[in-house]
Amino acid sequence: MSDEITSAPVDRATSGPFDESEANPVRPYIDLGGIKVLPREGLNLRLEVEEQTKRIVAVGLDYAGSTLQVQPFAAPRSTGLWEETREQIRQQIRQQGGRVEEREGPLGPELLAEVPVVAGTDGSGKRLARFVGVDGPRWFLRGVIGGAATSDIDAAAQVEDLFRSLVVVRGGSPMPPRDLIALKMPATPGSA
Repeated sequence: MSDEITSAPVDRATSGPFDESEANPVRPYIDLGGIKVLPREGLNLRLEVEEQTKRIVAVGLDYAGSTLQVQPFAAPRSTGLWEETREQIRQQIRQQGGRVEEREGPLGPELLAEVPVVAGTDGSGKRLARFVGVDGPRWFLRGVIGGAATSDIDAAAQVEDLFRSLVVVRGGSPMPPRDLIALKMPATPGSA
């Protein structure tokens, strides 16, 4: 157990992922409630909705031949959640019969996992995924990277840059740690 309570790149406040208070107010962010996304060429955005509750549980971003799924969570003021969350992810993947290794990535500690998927006709049921996380001021942003960015350096750099451009809007209201910060549909832009 390290004595580091939060896990974030040292330049997080200037290079992201940003807290709402650190974001550039004039940039044209897409407002998804708990997360704001800076539009960029070639970026596709989808919202992942839980069937029963119809609530948005994650933001999916398709970019540079890769996928990035992000979720913002409330965190305690003093401690981060990434260390504990990594342990939970590790256990889940091992229970599914997958392999997982921890490594130091550009965003700090990350997990590289080989997750078994329901085998198709070819029977090669393994998928690579990178789990990244950053502890911010009273929030925690978790990302799951799939596709080219799990193995291709250039795609990885582009997706990491995308992750770091995100803004987390924690809001001032008290929330239990580990609660998903509410996400919402973006407002439809006015017709130009």
